[in-house]
Amino acid sequence: MPLYNRLKEFRAKAGYNQQEMGRLIGVSRQTISLIERGDYSPSVTLALRLAQVLGTTVEEIFRYEEDES
Repeated sequence: MPLYNRLKEFRAKAGYNQQEMGRLIGVSRQTISLIERGDYSPSVTLALRLAQVLGTTVEEIFRYEEDES
């Protein structure tokens, strides 16, 4: 799926590790890791919670690009 994200960048800038980020939004560290690697696409609710905690918008963290094939 062509969903790209800058979660790791925003998380690091905010000074959170994956464990802390997960605890703040109510998911596991593994979920944060999967999202950052692009192996998991978060629900709309989860994406909104991430943006809220990081003080930004969903659009700043996540970007969808159509496949050129």
